[in-house]
Amino acid sequence: MSSKQTGRKNMRRIETTFDKLKAQKKKALIPYIMAGDPDLETTKLLILEIERSGADILELGVPFSDPIADGPTIQMASERAIKSGTNLKKVMALVKNLRKDGLSIPIIIMTYYNIIFQYGIDKFPANAVSSGIDGVIIPDLPPEEASEFLKHSKKPGLDTIFLLAPTSTEDRIKKVVSSAKGFIYYVSMTGITGAKLSNLSTVKSRISEIRQHTGLPVAVGFGISKEEEAKKISGWADGVIVGSALVKIINENSGKRVLFSKVGKFIKSLKGAIAG
Repeated sequence: MSSKQTGRKNMRRIETTFDKLKAQKKKALIPYIMAGDPDLETTKLLILEIERSGADILELGVPFSDPIADGPTIQMASERAIKSGTNLKKVMALVKNLRKDGLSIPIIIMTYYNIIFQYGIDKFPANAVSSGIDGVIIPDLPPEEASEFLKHSKKPGLDTIFLLAPTSTEDRIKKVVSSAKGFIYYVSMTGITGAKLSNLSTVKSRISEIRQHTGLPVAVGFGISKEEEAKKISGWADGVIVGSALVKIINENSGKRVLFSKVGKFIKSLKGAIAG
């Protein structure tokens, strides 16, 4: 099988996952963790535990010195990961090794454009796909400026996932959905990750509005930390993204024997809440 064929096969993981869940009338649980927090070996074991515990897709952060969308919890995780020597190349190597070990859930990396630019936007998508990465979220790359990156991503089949916010206009929604692959990431509030979720009724109406313009799944993130919030939002969205609450558990239990059991318990509780 050619590398091109392999890439296309791999890049169906996100689509296939959402299709399978839809057929089962279930929703996707998409946890986020920071790669390299506290180190890459722990990250590897955490990813395996997260998959075992029922997560459907994993969002894996790449540490960056100046994150714009992340709140204090994830910013501190990024700082710890940088101190552990984690970078994009090492994250890609980690995913490649996990695929060799049998990891099957889709992996999305969340990173910033400067990191990809330094790596090389012409070679990053193909190398990411060959490493077993299914998609990428780049918060500081708007679709208006993404044409070159999307051109390089199309051939290997790397899904580029764009964000929409409560402030997004109808024109903005149309622009984002025309460029996006995989799913739409709806940011449930203005601000940063880790803030408290307040107006759930707005989330419901905005998801409806987005659905008028795309057949892609819509996943909701930012501010979701409790089972009841995940359950409520999963009634409207196709997926629920949980980051800061999980990163906090990892930090509080780093180096302790209970780390993996606590992470597993948290993932299972969220998956149970949104099971359908």
